[in-house]
Amino acid sequence: MSIELPLLPLRGVLVFPYMVVPLEVGRERSLRALESAMLERRELIFVAQKDIRQDNPGLDDLYRVGVIGEVKQLLKMAGGGSKVVVEGRARAKVLAIEEADGYYRATVEEVEEVTEGGPETEALMHAVVELFEQYIKNSKRMPGEASLSMNVDDPGRLADTIVSYLDVRTAEKQEVLETFSAKERLNKVSDLLSHQIELLEIEKRINVRVRKQMERSQKEYYLREQLKAIQRELGERDDQQSEIEELKARLEQLGDVGEEIREKIEREIDRLAKMPPMAAEAVVVRTYVDWLLSLPWTVTTPERLDIQEAERILEADHYGLTKVKERILEYLAVRQLSKSLKGPILCLVGPPGVGKTSLARSIARATGRNFVRMSLGGVRDEAEIRGHRRTYVGAMPGRIIQGIRQAGSKNPLFLLDEVDKMAMDFRGDPSAALLEVLDPEQNVRFSDHYIELPFDLSQVMFITTANVMHTIPRPLADRMETIVIPGYTEEEKLHIARRYLWPKQREQHGLQENQIEVTDRALTYVIRNYTQEAGVRQLERELGSILRKAAREILTGRPTPIRVTRSRVQHYLGPERVRHRAAEQKDQVGIVTGLAVTEVGGDVMPIEVTTMPGKGQLLLTGQLGDVMQESARAAFSYVRSRARELGIDPMFHESLDLHVHVPEGAIPKDGPSAGIAIATAMVSALTNTPVHSDLAMTGEITLRGRVLPVGGIKEKALAAHRVGIRELILPEDNRRDLEEIPRPVQRAMTLHFVSHLDEVLQLALRKRVEDHVG
Repeated sequence: MSIELPLLPLRGVLVFPYMVVPLEVGRERSLRALESAMLERRELIFVAQKDIRQDNPGLDDLYRVGVIGEVKQLLKMAGGGSKVVVEGRARAKVLAIEEADGYYRATVEEVEEVTEGGPETEALMHAVVELFEQYIKNSKRMPGEASLSMNVDDPGRLADTIVSYLDVRTAEKQEVLETFSAKERLNKVSDLLSHQIELLEIEKRINVRVRKQMERSQKEYYLREQLKAIQRELGERDDQQSEIEELKARLEQLGDVGEEIREKIEREIDRLAKMPPMAAEAVVVRTYVDWLLSLPWTVTTPERLDIQEAERILEADHYGLTKVKERILEYLAVRQLSKSLKGPILCLVGPPGVGKTSLARSIARATGRNFVRMSLGGVRDEAEIRGHRRTYVGAMPGRIIQGIRQAGSKNPLFLLDEVDKMAMDFRGDPSAALLEVLDPEQNVRFSDHYIELPFDLSQVMFITTANVMHTIPRPLADRMETIVIPGYTEEEKLHIARRYLWPKQREQHGLQENQIEVTDRALTYVIRNYTQEAGVRQLERELGSILRKAAREILTGRPTPIRVTRSRVQHYLGPERVRHRAAEQKDQVGIVTGLAVTEVGGDVMPIEVTTMPGKGQLLLTGQLGDVMQESARAAFSYVRSRARELGIDPMFHESLDLHVHVPEGAIPKDGPSAGIAIATAMVSALTNTPVHSDLAMTGEITLRGRVLPVGGIKEKALAAHRVGIRELILPEDNRRDLEEIPRPVQRAMTLHFVSHLDEVLQLALRKRVEDHVG
């Protein structure tokens, strides 16, 4: 049977049968429906609206199943609304809705409850009650009277009561309301309870995790606050924030370093700010940021381009070394005209003690650049050049970046000392890592494994030093401009000792200029008889020894000034330490004065040949190297091929053996430059013709008797001049090296340039051979 009742739309709440619910009524349409009900039977149909955001729901916005309820109490509010207490009576279907006098009236039909008894229903009720007890236990939002609902015996009413307490969506409650079978309703409520319990357990786990994290954070915060208080009492810096601010201020002071570098530093500072100060990772990041901020990304020192001033500095610091000084002045001249010129890469090659390292310092002073030195002697690890990656414990940048930081500018003079002493092993090849450093086309974006950002090395002036070139890998040597410093002549050593070494040592030993003086003859005597070197290191030590003994004499009462003369040198330094080979005093058969280059300069090298009965064997002694032995065999073959023209028995090899010996057999000797000297000595021995004693020679020989050029002409000429040689035979192709020989030496000797051994024999064996060679 259908009845007509005023309709009250519900927003966000549902009324179930047998439930007493307080409601607040405020919308005009609802207030009019409530007034109509109070004038009639005090009954209304309560229907939920589908969308709770609708203030004025239309007919399509309302569900079609609701609850008939009775108004138990009505209280009008001062603001115009009303508070009512209603009790649900029964479910009802809404058959029709119409609008009358500003409110909705609905034709409804009451639905009879369908109750199914039996053991299955009872079991289902017990299960629902247990689930509801578990839900109450886990939920903190349940009111205390909710537990009373578990005493309801009616299955349908139990389902309605429990679902009214659940914190679920209105649509889910409406679905239960529209289920008329009590058993089905219990099943739906059971599913809802299971889902809600699962959600509550998940929420509980999340809350426990959050609480633990908050407790840990609170503990760390408490400890940090205590640490800050302790640091404040000790007068230490108490705030990580101040450190972060300092790092950001240093970043701003860097200037225009480029977006890539600035973004990288900002990211690392932000990472550091989010880390606990005592974390191990924070120490690594802090060190890394400090390195990035310490590098001179944009700092350059003004370069001195005044050529006259640079030349004055170079001349004041070093005597001689003309080629090196010219190369530096040429660079400065081009630099003055072209600002875009990249830093040169020079390789100073020469024996120890010739001043390669000190020359690099003078170049830095002359060009106005900061100076930094890196020794490569014994470096085997590639990471020494490129650095270690930050993943390693104790990682550091490579020594290139360390040197740039030490220099404090991006355009220093960087000295790579002893570049020929590098080695390679399982840790890598450092010389290969230097290829990028010393390539002007690549070092614009040099990458260090630790820094991980490109650094511009193109403005750096790299100078490398080496004693020899053959141990430097070819690709590395190809990137450098080689300048050979062959060593100093006696005259140059005398000037160096007078202008640099003696004043320097005198000052270091605390002596005044008016307390001691030295003569040039004394200095020359020390150079010639107490040192045997291409450089001046040993000479400086000997001068220091003289000054130490003189200082002791002054303190014991000897009158000043003390004059160090040639005759007094042995008093200070003892007997002569160096024995020089002297030129032969008279012409002898089978002895020729050859010339050699050693690591300490040039030296004379007498070559002896003797004949003895035998079967044509060639004996070679004196610890000769492979190349020198081959030169001796080539000379022997030439003499055999020209025996008749030279006045020698063509069959001498069947009855005579030749023994070639080079004295000082403990010293290894090698090279092709003694070829013509050996051949001349052989001809002298076989023809029994003396060789001029005041003549020396050097040159390589071929099987046809041609004389080929050799190296070290300057050193060999100086050695010949030192022992009193008056004539010197040189290959014709070495005439271009004449300018290297000092003028005083050229004036003191007669130089002969030859292209064939016949010319050599005419000069050396003039009395005997000239009858046969024409």
